[in-house]
Amino acid sequence: QVQLIESGGGLVQAGGSLRLSCAGSGRTFSTDVMGWFRQAPGKEREFVAGISSRGSVTKYTDSLKGRFTISRDNAKNTVYLQMNSLKPEDTAVYYCAADRKHVGLIMSSSREYDYWGQGTQVTVSS
Repeated sequence: QVQLIESGGGLVQAGGSLRLSCAGSGRTFSTDVMGWFRQAPGKEREFVAGISSRGSVTKYTDSLKGRFTISRDNAKNTVYLQMNSLKPEDTAVYYCAADRKHVGLIMSSSREYDYWGQGTQVTVSS
């Protein structure tokens, strides 16, 4: 069974940090582009960050550049999202996803991703 399992979410005060992890199982994700998305209540799911299969290329939504960092460890079949200087508007369910198709391209549309985790809640209090 192919799975992506997120962890590391929780409640944090504004200005704090969290590190999300997404562990893959059932197949290797080392050749996939990996992405992080988030969805706040009443809003559409939005792209947060993506990383190429070898980790050499990253892409971020403009508003999050400088605060969030995506990375991966293919030996552990895991992708990470380091989130710093968190703000209440970062509150959302965070999902990781894998794109098998677009080798070398980091897509920001959720429709392009083939596998999804169940999500982890991040709540930032003011």
